[in-house]
Amino acid sequence: MTADAVSLADAMRQRRSVRGFQDRQVPEDVLEQVFSLAQLAPSNCNIQPWKVFVASGEARDELRRRMVEKVAAGIPIEPDFEPNAGTFNGVYRQRQIDCAVELYNNMGIARDDKPARQRAQLRNFELFDAPHVVFIGMERSFGTTVAMDVGMYIQSLMLAMTAHGIGCCAQGSMRYYPNDVRDVFGEPDSTVIMVGISFGYEDETVAANRTRVGRIPLADSVTFKQRL
Repeated sequence: MTADAVSLADAMRQRRSVRGFQDRQVPEDVLEQVFSLAQLAPSNCNIQPWKVFVASGEARDELRRRMVEKVAAGIPIEPDFEPNAGTFNGVYRQRQIDCAVELYNNMGIARDDKPARQRAQLRNFELFDAPHVVFIGMERSFGTTVAMDVGMYIQSLMLAMTAHGIGCCAQGSMRYYPNDVRDVFGEPDSTVIMVGISFGYEDETVAANRTRVGRIPLADSVTFKQRL
């Protein structure tokens, strides 16, 4: 099945976080197709604010090496944005827990196995062995409204990857060491890094890739109203 034959609905149902990849790169022509498709994402006044940096080969290896070494050495993170997403309480906290339980159970990691959990966390910075990682950011001067535009680009990109048979995992941890990203890509400090996505072809033998999480009932999040 070609990417053109995959419907939007199919791509949305198939997309999920992949945490283990084959040791083969995505062909350059496929990369161009995917990122050209994502470029069609909407934005306020069509400013297209996203700044996108794709690391493969030596560039990917260098960024992975830097991040793994910093994490292993306990070097504090230095994100451009506050790393705390907020406090998850009630049903939000329960959903977070349920997701973690599903993932760690598939990986065979017990709740009290701290070394194994730390190793699982390090896998983020090893890019789950993905052959590619893309960092996505914008100008530091932009605010929340523009950040939402970048969010729509990120969703469009992940759906485009899925339609082309490419697995991906969006990672907030990829914004922890933005200076390294700017250094490798020769970007000024005015470019902020918001998120990273490891991507490539899924390795179905990786236990973490058996993880499946559902969605809450529509009525729990969507309200339809016609009359007062």
